[in-house]
Order: sequence, then structure tokens, then C-alpha cells
Amino acid sequence: MGTSTASHAAFEKATVKKITRRVIPLVFIMYIINYIDRANIGYASLHMNTDLGLTSQAFGFAAGLFFIGYFVFEVPSNVMLAKFGARVWIARILFTWGALAMAMGLVQNEYQLYALRFLLGVAEAGFFPGIMIYLSQWFRGKDRATATGLFVASIPVSYIIAAPLSTFIMDHVHWFDFAGWRWMFIIEGAPAVLLGFVCLFYLVEHPKDAKWLTEKERNWIVGELEAEEAAKTDPSQHLSVFKTLANPKVLYLGAIYFVYQVGSLGVGYWLPQIIKGLSGNLQAWQIGLLGMIPYAFATAVMIWWSARSDRLNERKLHSWLPMGIAAIAMFAAALLSSTTLVIISISIALAGLYSFKSPFWAVPSQFLSIATAGTAIAAINSIGNLGGFVGPFVQGMIVDATGSPTIGLLFFAVLLVIATIMMFGMKLAPTKSTEAEGNVEKQKAHEATA
Repeated sequence: MGTSTASHAAFEKATVKKITRRVIPLVFIMYIINYIDRANIGYASLHMNTDLGLTSQAFGFAAGLFFIGYFVFEVPSNVMLAKFGARVWIARILFTWGALAMAMGLVQNEYQLYALRFLLGVAEAGFFPGIMIYLSQWFRGKDRATATGLFVASIPVSYIIAAPLSTFIMDHVHWFDFAGWRWMFIIEGAPAVLLGFVCLFYLVEHPKDAKWLTEKERNWIVGELEAEEAAKTDPSQHLSVFKTLANPKVLYLGAIYFVYQVGSLGVGYWLPQIIKGLSGNLQAWQIGLLGMIPYAFATAVMIWWSARSDRLNERKLHSWLPMGIAAIAMFAAALLSSTTLVIISISIALAGLYSFKSPFWAVPSQFLSIATAGTAIAAINSIGNLGGFVGPFVQGMIVDATGSPTIGLLFFAVLLVIATIMMFGMKLAPTKSTEAEGNVEKQKAHEATA
């Protein structure tokens, strides 16, 4: 009996690994390109602001406008994804955002920049919740935070790649008398268009259609996912679009994510200028190298924390605790003057901010069906991404008023404290800490038996 159980456990583990190896790399690469194309404006600002005559407030407004377009079209895009399927709709998103990202290199004034940033948000709307829905069709609930963590780890990785790549292009590519920041937008936007074709020919909608799985593997994962859905007997788990949008828990999670995004994206877009402000004689490529450090650290911590959340089957503490640590580190970054200590503090802050994501996004599927959770994730992401407008814009106002990019970190730290309290106070029915400890013991016992 024990041998049979161990053999089945090994089969489950091998199947999940096989699915992970096939599904995660493509969505990981897609999201890297996605974040490079939305966040590279932060590096462009090192030269673009002067060329276009942008004030700090105007830059913050342009950076944040992306999220207004994103907010308006997030849920409609998610509805269209359900209609056309992940493969076709995600490919459409890739094509349009890639074309608009490249067009950013042609802007001549702030108003053209505003228009394209808004349209870029419209084009990208629905991508993140679409991928989250896609992952929920391949991974069981207990494997989802790890899968999501591996996917979302692409965000800090995108900054690691974008930092040296963007600054290298800006410093060394000046073909046809075009400024380096213009070529940066064009070169970094092109891969999204190419990935649209890859998505059409490579992405598989559902496990039942996966020819790269054996029949036994297909039947097992389909059966597991169907059993999970059948086990959700609470009527509130199956809601219409409008009822989902009005669900108090969905709105509450949206409010938490809004506050979180104000702090997170406020730092993300302004990090190059924060580093530049610490030492005014740094060249763009040096700023890029320093900008890699916080994100490299955040990536490693995030993957570890996501796996820990799955291992303990616990989401709430794994959401609020890293955000609280991020708030403390943000306070430190705002008050310190040493470049080294500020970089260390920002590294800890970003590690906390990104570690929050995977456990947080596993919460909706705890009380909603997969179909309803998809709409809920789109709504939460849509509400939260309004914070992506507020954060960079407010930071721009603060920089114009004080002349210091680091003062705004105090504002972001206060907001993260509020988000931490909100997440701590949320009423869920997750595994309690004592049950989580029991799960650890069961896991150890299982590993010993295996």
C-alpha cells in the first residue's frame, strides 16, 4: 500500500513538473517582454524628459496614463478572452502592444506620449488576468502559488534585463540620427509582435488537448481540476460578471491591491531617477547596473516565498507579512543618505513587494470558481492598477515640489502600512497557522515515506 501511494505521489509530482516545464517558460518570457515595454519609460526618462521638455509631474502623468487605459479595458478584455480563448486573444494582445510600444520611439511631444501610453494600457489590458486564468486551467489550487510565483518572477527579472539592456541601447544605438531612447522603445517593442506568432502556434488551451502529455497524465490532471471545481459548493463561488464585480471580498481585495500598486509602481518607474539622485555623476549604464541589484534579490526571495506559501497551504500571512517588511524598508530608504544603504533598503522593499504577489493572487480561487475567479482577478487587477497611475504621478508632484526623488518613498511606505493592515484584517477561510504547522509535519512524514 505504501509503495503504491509513493508511486502515485511520484507520478503526480512528475506530471506537475512536466506541465510546469511546458507552460511556464512561454508565459514567463511573455511577461518579461510585457513589463519591459511598460516600464522602460523609467530608463527613457533619463534622456527623454530633456528632449521632450517634460517636467517631473508631466513624466509621472505619462507613466501613469498607461494604467487608466488598462483600468477601462481590463474586464472587457477578460470577457473577450473567455469568448475567443487564451491562444487567440493573448496573441492579439501581444501584436497590438508590441506595435504601440515601438511607436513610442516616434513621439515628438508630451501629448503624443500621453496618447500612446494610454493606448498601450488599452492594448495590454487583460493580459495578466488572462494568463492567471490560463494557469488555473493547468495547475491545481495547491500548486498554483508556486506556478504563479514562477510566472510573476518575470517582473523583477524584466527589470534585471531592462536595466542594462535599455541603458546600453540608449548609450550606444543612434542609427539614422535617432536618439538612443527612441531606439530603445523600437527594439524592445519588436519581440512582443514576434511572440504573438509564437503564441498562436505553441499555446495549448487545455490539458485535454495537450498531445505532449500521455493519456494517463491528461486524465489525471483533468480529473484533479474537475474535482476541485466540483468541491466548491458555496453558491457565492459561481457568480455573474456584475455580481462578481460587486462582491465585497473582490472589492476589498481590489482596494488592497490599489494601495499596494501605488507604492510598488511608484518605486518601479522612479528607481532610475532615485539612483541618479543619489549620485549625480553616474552614467546611464551605471544606473542600469545598480538598478539590477534590487530586482535580482527580489526574484530569489519571491520564488522561495511562493513555494513556502504552497508548502504550508497558507495565503493570508504570506501576503501581509512581506508587505509589512517592505513598508519598513521603504521608510529606511527614504531616511538614509548612503547610496549602499539605500540600495540595500530598496532591495528588501522590493523583495517584500514581489513576495506578496503570488500568495495574494491565490486568494480569489479560495472562495470563487475558476470562471468567476478569472473575472474577479481582472476586476482586482483593474482596480489595483489605478494605483499605477496614482503612484508615478504623485511621485512626480513630490519631486517637483521638493527636488528629491527619495522623499516620495515616505508616502509609499505609509500606503504600504495601510495595505498591510487591510490584508491582515481580511476575513478568509484559509488554513490556520496551527493547521499549516500540521501540514508541515504531514509533508515531512510524506517525504520520509517517499
